[in-house]
Amino acid sequence: MDSSPATPKWNLERPFLTGRFHQEIKVPAHASTNRPFSMDSGSRGTHNVVGSYPVSVQELLVIDDMLSALVGIEGRYISIKRVRGREGHVIFQIDQSMDFALQEIIQRIFPLCEDYILISQFVESRSHFKSGLVNHAFAAALRALLLDYQAMVAQLEHQFRLGRLSVQGLWFYCQPMMGSLHALSIVVEKASSSNVSGSAMLNLLQSQSKAMAGDNAVRSLLEKMTQRASSAYMGILERWVYEGVIDDPYGEFFIAENKSLKKESLTLDYDAKFWRQRYSLKDGIPSFLAGIAETILTTGKYLNVMRECGHNVQVPQTENSKLMSFGSNHHYLECIKTAYDFASGELLTLIKEKYDLIGKLRSLKRYLLLDQGDFLVHFMDIARDELAKRPEEISVEKLQSLLDLALRTTAAVADPYHEELTCCVERVSLLKKLATLKDLESSYPSNYANLVFEGDDQLDPVSITGLETFSLSYKVQWPLSLIISRKALTKYQLIFRFLFHCKHVNRQLCVAWQLHQGFRTIHSMGTPISRSSILCRSMLKFINSLLHYLTFEVLEPNWHLMHDRLQAVKSIDEVIQFHDFYLHKCLKECLLLLPQVLKKVEKLKSICLQYAASIQLLIPAAYASDMDNGSFGVGKSKTRRSARSSNRSLKTAAENNTLSESVLKFEKEFNAELQSLVPILSNNSQAEPYLTHLAQCILGVRSDQ
Repeated sequence: MDSSPATPKWNLERPFLTGRFHQEIKVPAHASTNRPFSMDSGSRGTHNVVGSYPVSVQELLVIDDMLSALVGIEGRYISIKRVRGREGHVIFQIDQSMDFALQEIIQRIFPLCEDYILISQFVESRSHFKSGLVNHAFAAALRALLLDYQAMVAQLEHQFRLGRLSVQGLWFYCQPMMGSLHALSIVVEKASSSNVSGSAMLNLLQSQSKAMAGDNAVRSLLEKMTQRASSAYMGILERWVYEGVIDDPYGEFFIAENKSLKKESLTLDYDAKFWRQRYSLKDGIPSFLAGIAETILTTGKYLNVMRECGHNVQVPQTENSKLMSFGSNHHYLECIKTAYDFASGELLTLIKEKYDLIGKLRSLKRYLLLDQGDFLVHFMDIARDELAKRPEEISVEKLQSLLDLALRTTAAVADPYHEELTCCVERVSLLKKLATLKDLESSYPSNYANLVFEGDDQLDPVSITGLETFSLSYKVQWPLSLIISRKALTKYQLIFRFLFHCKHVNRQLCVAWQLHQGFRTIHSMGTPISRSSILCRSMLKFINSLLHYLTFEVLEPNWHLMHDRLQAVKSIDEVIQFHDFYLHKCLKECLLLLPQVLKKVEKLKSICLQYAASIQLLIPAAYASDMDNGSFGVGKSKTRRSARSSNRSLKTAAENNTLSESVLKFEKEFNAELQSLVPILSNNSQAEPYLTHLAQCILGVRSDQ
């Protein structure tokens, strides 16, 4: 890696320090059957060929050379050549004039010599800084093994000097080491060819130890090497699960940290990836940790959240909780599980008690889900004129001051979190907002939803007002932003906008209903005003039934279900999961994820608003017009004439032709839309059982027609 210290030049320029001093040759088909050994090719010593000596002398000469060859040094009759194109590989050649029996025994020992050179060169190359901690630890373990091997060679040399070592004896004493070094040379060769490090190196060692299950000695050696190589890796793991710190200078750990993701993005970005990607799993997890990798990741994440809160916490450690090695007893798994339980419990307690998670969620329900409606009624009264403007003309600052006034003058002032509430004005309608949130799951194919949301402009008025785009927002601080993120808050706002607009429709219909009450003093059966009164009552029943369904059959039961689940959670991830499930279920059952149904409901609300606006204009206009045409007397008979004139004006207004035409038009549209909604709800009630309740409400409205 670029941050690693550079290897000194002298370590590369002095080949006798690194074992790279051997000459190169091309790869022969059979190196040991080459032409007879030539003394002119670089061997040392006498000019006589070894075959000119008696066999007993040849044996002494070849043993002397073999003792050197065992530690990678050429002799007088044995030479070492590097194989071109194969990094670290060498072949041994012997003088072909030597006795054939001696040659055969010596060539059996050559693989041990080649394995030694291969391993020693691997140790040298993997001791560089850039190789990583796992390779450093593995190289150190190999170096310790090679020291034992060199001690064995020294003992053999001592026996040779005493005249007690024969070629057969040399072969006998070398056999125990041959299996071990050959198994390690296979690991080294694979590691060199793939240039593995970190987790990949540990996985390679483990797989090789399992492959040698039939040889207990070799398997035990490879398991010991795996233990030694993993010691540094387990040190990194220990700091992560006990402190939440990634101390990984060479990027070997299987958990990656993305420092570009900040916790502030949780409250700003709808698609914030902080919790999922600030710390994430990389490829190449060690096989002995694969089953518990998610738990390890989560443990460190919890500790990091607490540290970000200024709550310094460390998992209690004992002598038995050290993670410096792993073994067949799986003690390390128990330590990791204990660390996870501690971190999870501490963070959950911190968020529930210090940051009052349940209180915040209850406050969100009170305001954004209209659980406490007195402040909203007061706000809609005092902000009526401002909300009637176009979104770009509305002063958000003025709305905020009116909202603060409504909160301070109603029961909401008792809520300790009422100051966290803010207001905002969107620039698009609810339908278009839903169309832009592509991640919201729809019960219909995506192309159909696009057609419904984006292909029908009649649902969007030419000039929408603040009543369609007004929304509340909520200030959420870290670490509660993990649960109440920008995405979660957006879902709350979608539900609020739907409820708020239903409340607005209800208020407008109530105003229209009050205008009809002025005609109760006259007999108006069969007149347009009577027909309008019946239609207004049907519209009010529709909107009230819809509000009842949304609040008492969707929001309230789901809230209690989530609240009960939150009492029994064991981790912050479960809190996030249950909260997200609650919001998703509310969105779905509030029809916001059912575009076909929502389109019909929005159309019905639009008809109700148009009707209410028309009634508020037509009834006073008809009444005022007739009053203007009347004459008023003077004197004592003035009062009697005024009363008779008023009754006559009411009758005339009740039979107004313009009013009659308007009422008939709205009645026809409302009944047609309502009738078309009923089969949609009925057909989908089997797949979505909650629609049965809404269908019953709608059918109840229809029965009055």
